[in-house]
Amino acid sequence: MTNSPALATPTIRFVIPYFGAWPFWMDFFLAGCARNPDIDWLFFTDCGVPEGAPDNVTFIEIAYSDYCKLVSDRLGINFAPANPYKLCDIKPALGFIHQEHLAGYEFWAFGDIDVVYGDLRRYFTASRLAEKDLFATHSRRISGHLCLLRNNKTMREAFKQIPDWQQRYADEAHQALDEGAFSRLFVRHKNWPEGLRRFAARFNPWARSSEFVEAHSTFTILNDGRRVVPERWCLRDGDLTNSELLGQSLPYLHFLVWKNQDWQGVSADSLRGKDGLAYQESWQVSKNGWREYQE
Repeated sequence: MTNSPALATPTIRFVIPYFGAWPFWMDFFLAGCARNPDIDWLFFTDCGVPEGAPDNVTFIEIAYSDYCKLVSDRLGINFAPANPYKLCDIKPALGFIHQEHLAGYEFWAFGDIDVVYGDLRRYFTASRLAEKDLFATHSRRISGHLCLLRNNKTMREAFKQIPDWQQRYADEAHQALDEGAFSRLFVRHKNWPEGLRRFAARFNPWARSSEFVEAHSTFTILNDGRRVVPERWCLRDGDLTNSELLGQSLPYLHFLVWKNQDWQGVSADSLRGKDGLAYQESWQVSKNGWREYQE
């Protein structure tokens, strides 16, 4: 009896356009990237290059107006929103817009920066990624804060299945197309009973090629179905978990809450830098902000 050959680790690159100013928690984001040295991140930004950024994070400095022109040229539309928040709508198109920057990568990803990464490879294993072409971290919709897609023509151009995508992308109003209209390509009848919805999904080729599994990144889904915000998240010796699921390694934290910079007199400067809390192997975060880890 021979053992099956081990699957090669697929290459992944995140593409994130971000304009304005880096948030005060940016070092926590970058420290999470550093914990995943075999995954790459690519930023298009006018915020400057953060000091001490890890080697697997690349920054292309570009003015917001020039980036909008690039999007316009690549998509053949007039894309010139006054508010950069509109960039959320074009997340599903980033693989198409920046395909020259994804050459050689097997997967590309879009996401947000109000996240802190744990061990992404422990979650997105080679065997898992071999099975599907899109990976969302919520059970019934695309997770705009993190979504992986196979780097092939079908997935790079899947956004073109959004009805009236040209007009909706060109519209200045933010329409949450990444988590709404794009989700509906893969997840239909999401309010049907689970069994019936899953049966219907068998006849949707987009659904068959995708995975929608709750990763507890924002809310934690309890056994009784309740959705709760954990009281705290913890990095314990480099392993990310939360107070509801202690002992379970989680891929990332998306802090829908806890973005207040004024946390009981703790200076944001004390969180930053290679010697700051962000780069320690253990910490915790709650409504009181980031602190040293305590059992």
